[in-house]
Amino acid sequence: MTANLTRRRFVQSTSAAAATLAAPALSWAQSPVALRFSSSMTADDNAAHYVWYQRLQANLKASVGDAIRLDYFPNNQLGKESDVVQQVKVGSIDMMVTGSSIWATVLPELGMLDLGYLFDSYAHVARAMDGKAGAALDDMLQKRAGCTVLTWTSHFGPRSVYTKNQVKSLADVKGVKLRVLPTPAFIETFKIMGAIPTPIPFGELYMAAQTGVVDGFEHDAATVLASKLNEVTKSCWMTEHLFSPMVVVISRRSQDKIPASLRPAFMKAVAESTAQQRGLAGEKGAAAIEELKKKGMTFFPMAPAERAAVRKEMEAKLWADFAKQYPSTAPLFADIAAARG
Repeated sequence: MTANLTRRRFVQSTSAAAATLAAPALSWAQSPVALRFSSSMTADDNAAHYVWYQRLQANLKASVGDAIRLDYFPNNQLGKESDVVQQVKVGSIDMMVTGSSIWATVLPELGMLDLGYLFDSYAHVARAMDGKAGAALDDMLQKRAGCTVLTWTSHFGPRSVYTKNQVKSLADVKGVKLRVLPTPAFIETFKIMGAIPTPIPFGELYMAAQTGVVDGFEHDAATVLASKLNEVTKSCWMTEHLFSPMVVVISRRSQDKIPASLRPAFMKAVAESTAQQRGLAGEKGAAAIEELKKKGMTFFPMAPAERAAVRKEMEAKLWADFAKQYPSTAPLFADIAAARG
């Protein structure tokens, strides 16, 4: 089950907690617990962060009433994600929802989740991260940073390549300047594919594509639509090279703020929210693609044979090098492959 209800800090339930789950409408004697919850995305129904938060808020309300209150701060109101990570570590911010890559600044092993073609789908992500691989990375994060992964959930679709001119194959992408995230995993992925990876801030992407600084970029369809990047690109090569997990992290200090009698209900609400959001994420991603088609975007699926060949090359080069650099991830690659289905 998502969020592994057996985790050390949330399994300490009492008989009173069991009774609580059986009667969620019970009036709590404790003072309300307020949790400061940070997100970099806007408070919008098209934002994956916000959709998950909305579900958690509703599920907590149904199970514990006002005993736990989420104070949601969207759109980087509490600071840049890199700064929020440090504040979550010390407990001045209780929780944050983000892409898994931002926590790689604290736990480099998490960078494996951004390696190209590691996952085939978000269903594959769910099986792997709800299983051994996710549990192992959570255990590392607890030991390294004193924080717990509450859940792994989904963005609104995988990342693909968007360009001004049509790109439909590995031959077409050679020499194409693509904006990528400034991380080694992204840069090396596109080097192997033959493109020219160009790390620039997301806020500068529209202008960079418009003026020809880059020929295109890689991202998910929902973000392309929301940011109107379809105005500067007209073609999508559906590489689906990255199914990036979305992660919700809570600090140890904040876990301790939640009374033992409330923890089972809290974790149950987290699990329910993830199941609900994962279903909606797939729908949102598909809807974004259809809307982009209506706006003139052309989509070209990646040929299965090319995908298989690229994944094999990534495994031999990128994944193997990462496992050598971080030996504790070697068995996790095997676990993720076993969850492929």
